[in-house]
Amino acid sequence: MSETAGDDAALSDLDRVAINAFQGGFPVLERPFEPAAAALRERGIEVTASELLACVRELDEEGTLSRFGALVNAEEIGGSATLVAMHAPEERFDEVAETVNAHREVAHNYEREHPHLNMWFVVSVADEDRVEAVLEEIEAETGQPTYNLPKQQEFRVEAKFLVDGPISEGDVDLSGLGPDVTPTDAQTLSPAERDLVVEIQGGLPISPTPYADVAAAIDQPTSWVVETIKRFEREGKIRRVGVVPNHYALGYTENGMTVWNVPDERVDEVGPAVASLPFVTHCYQRPRHGGVWPYNFFAMTHGRSEAESERRIEQVRERMAEYWDVGDDDWDSLFSTQILKKTGIRLDERATANTE
Repeated sequence: MSETAGDDAALSDLDRVAINAFQGGFPVLERPFEPAAAALRERGIEVTASELLACVRELDEEGTLSRFGALVNAEEIGGSATLVAMHAPEERFDEVAETVNAHREVAHNYEREHPHLNMWFVVSVADEDRVEAVLEEIEAETGQPTYNLPKQQEFRVEAKFLVDGPISEGDVDLSGLGPDVTPTDAQTLSPAERDLVVEIQGGLPISPTPYADVAAAIDQPTSWVVETIKRFEREGKIRRVGVVPNHYALGYTENGMTVWNVPDERVDEVGPAVASLPFVTHCYQRPRHGGVWPYNFFAMTHGRSEAESERRIEQVRERMAEYWDVGDDDWDSLFSTQILKKTGIRLDERATANTE
């Protein structure tokens, strides 16, 4: 059973239903709120399509949701992104952060608790070869070395944040509804597909006909938009369609990045095992950096307090211990202490660079 956030008096029962039920698996149909409401009624939740739509719209307007729509998988759209760590001296921390953040390729930047590597940022580029150049520029400007930690294997990316209330398992999945489409092996986007990606990257309109609204915005038939989004979902270009909660608004204020020095021969076993823990939202294999960074496995957890995060981290350690002898020096947890930048991945640039 998934762990859930504590009660929040500001959320109605219907709010809780919408948040829990549709963090993925929302219908890709011309009028999606009607089958979504019907599925809830089958679960004993009496709600109409218009009531569900109004609920989602209000959650979005209040900031309880980050957005409603498709979660685009940037890696499959084009370009590249990588995680980078560096040391920012305490006396120069703000200066270094300002220099790093000034690079438009830096999408996210966090201060994390670590005795040396206290700044962690994501570099997102349209051209993979540009990563090295950006890091060279940052090193020259700050005088500090950078440590590139590109993803080598992905075991899980599924940040679901559930709340107490109905449908606590968050298991309403209507992704099977929609047109019958055939995935392709195309590595590039058409101009129309690029326009679609750019239009939906920030969310779908919250209306009775969100896909028709997108179609009108990019001057394409509604049927083409529905079929393309459904195909992108099957091809992995879209991870899921649904509500995307603002986890801070739901009380998930602690994010602990746990890092592990997993024996190389155990990574393929450990990865799926740790990824199966419901509170692990991201799980990757990344490279070590000899003498500086001994860890090759990352697992992100979220909690409503540091104590809850610590309990969840201990559960990760227990799962790890089923596969190898975990010593005290074999792992660490790096809590974020400050968001330094969060602008999001520039999908428009990456999609355009990958358009034929």
